[in-house]
Amino acid sequence: MDMAATTLIRQHLIDPEICIRCNTCEATCPVGAITHDSRNYVVDADKCNLCMDCISPCPTGSIDNWRTLPRHAAYSVAEQLTWDTLPAELDATQLADAGLEETSQALEPGAPIAPGENQATVKSSNFGATIPPWSAAHAYTNLYGPKSTEHAITATVVGNVRVTEVGRDYDTHHIVLDFGSMPFPVLEGQSIGIIPPGTDAQGRPHHARQYSVASPRNGERPGYNNLSLTIKRVLEDHQGNAVRGVASNYMCDLRVNDKVQLIGPFGASFLMPNHPRSNIVMICTGTGSAPMRAMTEWRRRLRQSGKFDGGKLILFFGARTKEELPYFGPLQNLPKDFIDINLAFSRTPGQPKRYVQHAIRERGADVAELLADPNTCIYVCGLKAMEEGVMLALQDVASSAGMAWESLAAALKREGRLHLETY
Repeated sequence: MDMAATTLIRQHLIDPEICIRCNTCEATCPVGAITHDSRNYVVDADKCNLCMDCISPCPTGSIDNWRTLPRHAAYSVAEQLTWDTLPAELDATQLADAGLEETSQALEPGAPIAPGENQATVKSSNFGATIPPWSAAHAYTNLYGPKSTEHAITATVVGNVRVTEVGRDYDTHHIVLDFGSMPFPVLEGQSIGIIPPGTDAQGRPHHARQYSVASPRNGERPGYNNLSLTIKRVLEDHQGNAVRGVASNYMCDLRVNDKVQLIGPFGASFLMPNHPRSNIVMICTGTGSAPMRAMTEWRRRLRQSGKFDGGKLILFFGARTKEELPYFGPLQNLPKDFIDINLAFSRTPGQPKRYVQHAIRERGADVAELLADPNTCIYVCGLKAMEEGVMLALQDVASSAGMAWESLAAALKREGRLHLETY
C-alpha cells in the first residue's frame, strides 16, 4: 500500500451554516489557503499548513472545524463550494475500510509557518490585531444565531434615508432598526448579519450578509434599543460586472415598519479604546465609514456629557467624489476642535486622483506624533484594495520620523492598537 496515499490528515474546514462571510479568515490567512465564491468560504487542503492564525479572529467559530480522513480523499475546493452543511466525521469503521486508524498518524493542528513562506509584503495577517485595545468595553457576541433562522431576532425598520446625493448611479442608505423589548447590546466596531428573505438560484435560503454597526452603544437615538447601518446598493461587483446584491437591494428598499431578520452581534477585537486621552485614527472608504461613524458619535456624546477627557480624533475618508461620500453634509457640521477630517476623492473631474494614503502622507507630521503615542489606536475599514497603500503610507510616515517601523508595527498588533477590516 502507498503510505503517502493513505496518510491521515486533519483537514481544516469552514462550517457554511455558521459562517457569516465576513472575509476575516481569508484576510488573515498568511499562506492564501482560504478562498470564496458568492456563497461559501473554503480552505484549500493543499495550501493549508495548520498555522491556526485564522482561528481566534473568526467572530462565529465557523472556522474551527476539522475532519480526519485519508489525504487522497481530502475535500477539494470545488466540492466545498457546493456545501450547505459540513460532512460527517468518518467513523472508525470507515477509516478501517480505508486501511487506516485514527492514531498518531493523524496530522495535528499547529504546524509552524516556514519563515518567509508565501508571506505577502503587506497583508492583514502581518499587521492587523486580533485582540481589542486594553480599555475596550466587553463585547457580547453570537447572542442570536447564526446556526439557522430559527435563532435569529426580528427587528423593525424605524428609519431609512439616503445619505448620498440623489439621482446618481450610487445609492447609500442609513437604516435604523429597532429591537423593541428584545436585548441586543452592541459596541462600536461590531457587526450584525442580515438574513434576506427568499432563496437563491439553487432554491437554498440566503445566507446572512454582514454589515458593520454605524451607531454608538446607546443606540442611534440615545437611550433607545436600536442601531443603524450604512448600506450601499450593490449593482456591480468589484470588477465592474453587473450584479444585483441580494441583501443590499433588499435593505435599501425597506420601508418604515418592515420587519428584518438578523443574527449577531459579531466581533470582539475591532473595538474602540475607552481610557481618557486615548487617540483614534480612522481610515476608511465608502461604507467602511460605518464603524468610524459609531466611534465618532460615541466620543461626541461623551464630550457633550463633560464626563470624559478624550484624546484626538483624526479621520481619513476616501470616495470617488464628494457626491458619493456617505454623510458628507453631517461631517461638515462636526466641530473642528473635536475631529480632524481629511477627505480624499479619486474621481473629481479635472483633478488628479487622490486616495487616503495621499492624505496620510500630507499629514505625516501629525500622524507620526500619534503613532509615537501609546494611547493611539488605528482603524482601517473599506475595500481590500486600500490596504496596501495605507500600510505603506503609515510605514513611510513612521520611518521619516525616525521610528523603527517593524518594532512599532509589532507593538501595534500585539497591543490591539491597529485593526484592519477590509473586504
